[in-house]
Amino acid sequence: MSSSTLSVPAEHLDYSYIEKCSDLKYLEKILRVLRSGTEGLYPHLTEFCEKHIEMLDPRSRALRKENSPATAANFSNDEWSQITNDLQRWEREIKVNELELKHRSIYSNDENIPPVRGSSCSLQKAAQDGVKNSLKTSPLPRTYQDWDKFDVEKECAKIDGSMANRDSPAIINDFLPEIKRDVNTTVLTEQEKVVLANREKDKGNEAFRACDYEEAVAYYSRSLCIIVTAAALNNRAQAEIKLHRWHDALSDCERVLQLEPHNTKALLRRATVNKQLGNLQVASEDLSAVLRSEPHNMTAQRLLEEISKKINVDMQDKPSKGKKLLIQEVDDDEDEVGDEDDKKTSADGGQSAGEDRQAAARGGMGNAQKKPQSRGPRGGTADKYKVKAEGGSAAEESRKSLANGSSSNSTTQPGSSRPDSPVGKRKESTSVAGALPPPLAQLKNEGNQLFKNGQFGDALEKYTHAITGFTEAGIDSPEDLSILYSNRAACYLKDGNSSDCITDCTRALELQPFSLKPLLRRAMAYESLERYHKAYVDYKTALQIDSSILAAHDSINRITRLLIEQDGPDWRQKLPEIPVVPLSARQHCTEPPPSTHSHTEEDTKEADRRTEAHFTSLKTEGNELVKKGQYHEAVEKYSECLKLKSDECAIYTNRALCLIKLECFAEAKQDCDSALKLEPSNKKAFYRRALAYKGLKDYVACSSDLQEVLRLDASVQEAERELAEVTVLLKQHRATESSSQPRRNITITEVEEEEEEGEAAVSSPEGGQKSASQSINLQPSNAYEFGQALNAARSHNDTAAGAQLLRCVPPDSLPQYLKTQLDAHTLSFIMQALDTHLLTPEPGLVYQLLSHLHTTERFSVVLMLLDSDERRQMTHLFEHLGSVDSELFSQNDVKNLANKYI
Repeated sequence: MSSSTLSVPAEHLDYSYIEKCSDLKYLEKILRVLRSGTEGLYPHLTEFCEKHIEMLDPRSRALRKENSPATAANFSNDEWSQITNDLQRWEREIKVNELELKHRSIYSNDENIPPVRGSSCSLQKAAQDGVKNSLKTSPLPRTYQDWDKFDVEKECAKIDGSMANRDSPAIINDFLPEIKRDVNTTVLTEQEKVVLANREKDKGNEAFRACDYEEAVAYYSRSLCIIVTAAALNNRAQAEIKLHRWHDALSDCERVLQLEPHNTKALLRRATVNKQLGNLQVASEDLSAVLRSEPHNMTAQRLLEEISKKINVDMQDKPSKGKKLLIQEVDDDEDEVGDEDDKKTSADGGQSAGEDRQAAARGGMGNAQKKPQSRGPRGGTADKYKVKAEGGSAAEESRKSLANGSSSNSTTQPGSSRPDSPVGKRKESTSVAGALPPPLAQLKNEGNQLFKNGQFGDALEKYTHAITGFTEAGIDSPEDLSILYSNRAACYLKDGNSSDCITDCTRALELQPFSLKPLLRRAMAYESLERYHKAYVDYKTALQIDSSILAAHDSINRITRLLIEQDGPDWRQKLPEIPVVPLSARQHCTEPPPSTHSHTEEDTKEADRRTEAHFTSLKTEGNELVKKGQYHEAVEKYSECLKLKSDECAIYTNRALCLIKLECFAEAKQDCDSALKLEPSNKKAFYRRALAYKGLKDYVACSSDLQEVLRLDASVQEAERELAEVTVLLKQHRATESSSQPRRNITITEVEEEEEEGEAAVSSPEGGQKSASQSINLQPSNAYEFGQALNAARSHNDTAAGAQLLRCVPPDSLPQYLKTQLDAHTLSFIMQALDTHLLTPEPGLVYQLLSHLHTTERFSVVLMLLDSDERRQMTHLFEHLGSVDSELFSQNDVKNLANKYI
C-alpha cells in the first residue's frame, strides 16, 4: 500500500464519514485515494466526494480534471471538415509566403537598409588604455619588514587616482551618420509596413524616454513615412513641443484631428501649443472639449485654470477700444457681393490664412455659430446695408460671439460666410437647410421609415451611409448633418448602445448648438449609464429651451433623489456648470400666436401641462410619505391627485394601500373596485381588495380575489401565503357559525291524498308559502337567471328542481353559469342533485357535467372549503357512477375524473 493510502484508513472511505467531514484538505486526500484505485474503483463514492468538496470550496484544485485532446470523434462531420479546410488553407498560404520571401529580398540595396540605432557617444580608446595602465600596481609586501616600510597613504592615493581616471567623460561622436527620415517602402508588403512602422515608433518612444527628442522626432518621422497613424503623429507633436517647435507641433495636431476629430491627446497638445502662441481663447475651447469627454482629466483642468487666469489678466490690463463701422449702401439690384469685397474685408481685418485655418478647425470641433433665421428675399432695410468692422476680422467677431454663447443676428455681408474651409478661404454658402441631394435624401427617408417600423439596425445603416455620403460630398449644411447624427443616435439608444448615442448627440450639438432632440437623447443615454450629473445638466438645458417637456421634469425629479442619496445635501456643488441657453435658441417657443383660436389652444395646452406637472409632484410626494409611514398625509396627497385626474389606476391602488394600513377596509375596497373598472386585470387591485375583504371578514370573497391574483401571476408568494391563511380562517369561521346558530322548530302537517295542490307541507313561522316548483324558473336564459334559480332551489333544498336546472344547461356552459355563484354549499347541492335524480336515468349526462364542472373558476378554492360530510357525499357519487355500465365512459375514466374532485 502507498503512503497516501496508509494515511487514509479504510473506514474513512464511507458515505457517512465523507458527508460529516468538513476538513477540505483531508477530503482532497480521500478523493486522491479514490481516484488512484488502490482501494478499488468506486465511481459513485468518488462522485459523492467531489460534490461534497464542491459544496465546501467550488474552486478547489482537486476538482480540476484534465481534458483529453479533442479528436475527430468529438466533432460533427461539418465541423471537422471546416477545421481541416482551415488548416489546409493556412498551410498553403504559409508555403506561398515562404516562397515569395525566398525569391526576393526585402531591400534592393544597402541604402534602403534602415540604420541600426546605436549610441550617440563613445569612449576614447586612449582613455581606456590609460585606465588599464593605471590599474597596474606593484606587488604587495610579503614580510614583516616590508610591511613596516609600506606607505598606506601613498597606496590609498594611487587607488583613488585610478578610480578617478576610470570615470572618463563621454565624448560625443560627431562621425556617426545622421538618421535618415525617409524609408523606401516600395518592395514591402502591407503586413511588413505595419511591423516596420511600429518598430520605428517604438525606437522613437525609447529615444523620448531617454530625453533625446531630436532622435525621437527622426524615428517618428520614419514611422509616418511608412504608415500615417494618429499615435505616431501625437508622439511627434509631443516631442516637437519639448523642442519648442510650436508650429510643427500644431500641424501634427491638426493632422491627428483630421483622422480622429475627438482625439483627447491631440486636443490637449494643441491647447498647449496655442497657449504658447498666445491664442488663449482657442486653447480654452480645446480644453473645454477635452473636459466634456474626460471630466476628471487633471492636466486639462490645471491648464484651463492657468489660461483662464491669463485671459482675466489680459482683459483687465487691455483698455477697451471702440470699433469703427463703415456702412455702405447696397443697390437693390445687387444680388450678392463679389470676391473683391471679400478680399477687401480680409485685408481690412488683417487676418492671415493661418488664422483662418485655426478658426475653421475650431468651427469643426463643435463651436460652429448658429445660422440666423431667414428673413425672406431682399425684404426691409436691414438687407440693404452691410457692415464692415475695421478694428478686427470677421473671424474674430465670430469667435467672440461664440465665446459669449450667443448667435449673431446682426446684418452681415451677403457674400461672407463662416470660415468652414480648412485652407482658410472664404466661400459663399449656397446650400439650404433641408435641401439634401436626392440619393442622400432617399437614404434619410428610408432610415426614417425603417425606424418607424422598429427596424433600428437597418435604419442605423441607412443613416450611416447618408452621413458618409454627406461628408464625402463636402456639403455645407450643418443643420442637415446634425439631423442625421441625431437620428442615428436615436437608433443607438433603441439598441442599448448608449456610448455611441452620446458620441453622435455630441457631434449633432457641435453642428447645431442647443438642439432639443440631441440634448434629450444624450441625457437619456447618460441616465442609462448612471452618469447622473451629466444627465441632470442636459435635462436642465433642454428645459431652458422648452419648459413644457414632462419627461424631462420627471427625469429631473428622479435624478435629484438619486443624487441626494449619492452625494448628500451638497449634491448641487458637485454638478458641472449648466450652460445658459441664449434667447435666440428659445425664440421658437415664444413666437406670437397667429390667431385667437390658436392662442386659446396654447392656453389650454399650457394649463394641461401645468396640471400634469402638479399631478406628478403630488404623486411623488404621496409615494415619499408612504415610504416614511405617514399614511394619513399620503391619503390626502392621493386624493388631491384624483381631483386632478380621476382615471389613474395607480393612484387608486396606492390610496387603497394606505387605507388598509389605516384599517379603513370599506374605503379601500371601493378604491380597488374603481381601479378594476379602469384596469380589469390589475393584480395589485385584486390583491389589495383581498386584504380589504380579509379585514371585513369576508373570507370567501378574499379567497376568490387571491385566486385571481395567482391566475394572473403564479409567482406571487404573498398571495399564496394569504390564501393559505384565509382558508384556515374560513373553516374556523364556518365552524363557529354552525355551532352558534340556533335550531329552528318546524311543524309538519299531514296533507290529504285527494288534494293535488294544497297548502305547503312544510310551514314556516311566518305562515304558508307557495310550492318551490312554482317559484323557481326552470328554463333560465342566461347565467344570471340560472344563478337565481339555483339559489332558490338550494334555499328550499329542492334537489329535483336543481336536477331539472342542470338538465337544461349544456355541460360545456356550466362553468360559465357558475362563474360567480360557486361556493361550498352550492357544490354540495349540485352533487346531491346529480346523485339522487340524474345518475340513474342519465349517467352519461352526469359524467359530462362532472367533466366540465371542475374547470370552473375558484373550483380549487371551493373544494378546500368542503367539510367531511360533503366530501363523503362526493365520494358516494363517484362510487355510484363507477358501478354504472355505460358506452360513454369506462371505470378508468371515472377514476381519473374522481382524482380531480377527491
